[in-house]
Amino acid sequence: MNRQELEQILTAITRARMAVIGDFCLDAYWFLDTTSGEQSLETGRPVHHAHRQRYSPGGAGNVLMNLRSLNAGSLFAFGVIGNDPFGPALERQLAGQGIDTAGMLTQAETWDTHVYGKPYLGHEEQERFDFGTGNRLHDRTAERLINSLRSVLPHVDAVIINEQISSGIHASPTLQQGLQQLIHDHPAMLFLLDSRHASDMYDGALRKLNDHEAVRLCGTTRAPQEPVLVDEARTAATELHARWEKPLVVTRGQYGCIVSDDQGLHEIPGLLILKETDTVGAGDSMLAGTAAGLAAGLDLLAAAAIGGFVAGVTVQKLFQTGTATPEEVLAIGSDPDYIYRPELAGEIRHARYVEGTDIEIDCGPTAEAVPAPVRDRARASHFTHVILDHDGTISTLRQGWEEIMHPLMVRAILGNSHDTVDQLQYNRVSHRIKDFIAKTTGIQTIRQMEGLAEMVRDSGFVLPENVLSPAEYKARYLSSLRRLVDDRVARLRRGELTVEDFVIKNAAEFLHALKQSGLRLYLASGTDHADVEAEATALGYAHLFEGRIYGAVDAQGHDVKKAVVRRILAEIGIDHGRSILGVGDGPVEIREVHRAGGFTVGVASDEVRRFGLNPEKRTRLIHAGADTVVPDYSQLSQIMRVLKLGR
Repeated sequence: MNRQELEQILTAITRARMAVIGDFCLDAYWFLDTTSGEQSLETGRPVHHAHRQRYSPGGAGNVLMNLRSLNAGSLFAFGVIGNDPFGPALERQLAGQGIDTAGMLTQAETWDTHVYGKPYLGHEEQERFDFGTGNRLHDRTAERLINSLRSVLPHVDAVIINEQISSGIHASPTLQQGLQQLIHDHPAMLFLLDSRHASDMYDGALRKLNDHEAVRLCGTTRAPQEPVLVDEARTAATELHARWEKPLVVTRGQYGCIVSDDQGLHEIPGLLILKETDTVGAGDSMLAGTAAGLAAGLDLLAAAAIGGFVAGVTVQKLFQTGTATPEEVLAIGSDPDYIYRPELAGEIRHARYVEGTDIEIDCGPTAEAVPAPVRDRARASHFTHVILDHDGTISTLRQGWEEIMHPLMVRAILGNSHDTVDQLQYNRVSHRIKDFIAKTTGIQTIRQMEGLAEMVRDSGFVLPENVLSPAEYKARYLSSLRRLVDDRVARLRRGELTVEDFVIKNAAEFLHALKQSGLRLYLASGTDHADVEAEATALGYAHLFEGRIYGAVDAQGHDVKKAVVRRILAEIGIDHGRSILGVGDGPVEIREVHRAGGFTVGVASDEVRRFGLNPEKRTRLIHAGADTVVPDYSQLSQIMRVLKLGR
């Protein structure tokens, strides 16, 4: 969906009216300070100071908070709280958001408000404290709850059924029977069930469940940290759809979801999230977004896409069961980056190669769903334009940027403490930076610097007023990188090194072969335009592009590489999409050419050796949508045959 369509959907959601019946919880975050060293006079044991605390609705409450954040219309809460301090606090938070809480019942006996107490030391959650694990719902409370829900059904478009606690309201047979009768009596009403333990109940409801729950219902048990294979999830979705005779959504965490409806199976890829994530409440966000989309009149596939956008926003909000605003959904959903073929990307042993070569084929997003003869016929009879990335795809002049970025980031975080901080703290910062660089390799430099600015602020070594802007950190980094490149170009001009020392194996020959095949060559780079033009000239192939060299200019904002590639695509014209070839070692150019309908070659190059495969690049390139992956251009004639170019 494009931005305009997404805006229309978000507007329609403001008219949606929904009720939520389920397990209402309170998430309690307690941030501890262990530096006091205080001990209890009575016990002699350490005293933990909670220097900050925060409370937010969880479970069914988090679903409602997500719906409210999306600006949904009338919202109604139906659940049970205890006669304790936590229950009124939970109810007040819901009511404070304009949610009708008349259906929130208090049971004074055998019921405690469900609370998840989460102590934190720094960024790490400690052992959790759970309240309400011994609850037992009285029959009269269950009957009142069902009657209360029945009374509002004429005034809502959808009912969300939330179940996530074995000692919650759904443990009551009276509640189960009453809710099942409601579903039976109102076949035109949309009921959407999200359950950890009761997915096989409530016939007539649509269901959202995760892949572990889905395969368990089909007889296969997976440990929480053990992955469910995509084929297992597909099989389970098909089987459960046939069993329940209702559409369903099977979520797969960071890898998206599978929708099974009367038209078959559909897969929505996961979103590429580069920031640190907190998945607590992500399922609630997915549920809320999906339900809001359904209540607004979408089909399940489109509604699940909205749910994915909502969850993609909230997982980036740390130490909270976050929510997403329409503006945040619009930002992530208008131009999403998806993760394709995660199993293949993570398992090189499943790769398929052109016989006798290192050329990996059929790794694109649609390859596994479309038979090879159909793919071959669908491919353009010949390419007319080729967009090539520069650094790492052709040139290695900028190889070693990580060794420049790492110390720069460490020094930025530690500030004046860089030379005096103890070794343990220094190592922690250093390791954090190494992990960050590994995770963000391939994205725009400014995005990495945005992450750096956040880390500088969070770490506390630098005073807030002394934290630089991402653009200022980027300028420092580029200045250091430019000195490295200038030195290499100077050595090249002095004859101390040759062109072959700074290009991927057979890259120049590949460019000549493309030119001889009649293609128009475009060079795309996130490097400043003047620099990339000078570097291509120094390496001896600038003339092959006939002036079609594109680099960064000041007006292009944050996503420089994306802006450059889109500018080229616009000049080529949208009608030429399927005759465009994209070649690159980074996800940005691969994603953009893929979006335009072109064919993409991912170059998983080892920039140090200038030949051979870089497995981490391969993973990123397949995630981005590469149709074919090569390590270099050493097998040039075979590459040209795969592309149906040349003789």
